[in-house]
Amino acid sequence: MLGQSRPFLRMISWLRAVRVLLITPEPATREASPLLVLTVVVLMLLVAILEVDLHRADLQALGLIGDAFPIDPIFMSP
Repeated sequence: MLGQSRPFLRMISWLRAVRVLLITPEPATREASPLLVLTVVVLMLLVAILEVDLHRADLQALGLIGDAFPIDPIFMSP
């Protein structure tokens, strides 16, 4: 029975630690975590790459993307 409650107790401990970190005297004094900022930047970059890849034909029709270095179609997403 102890083995089943151990992950639950670990989660409760983690949530208490996060709650203590989030409570500050003044909300204006809180700063964003550097890891959080890095994660957001990387995810936004991936979304931008996927959007360009998804709309490649439309962007080529507008003249925004050229074929200076043609990419073998086998390496492009479907």
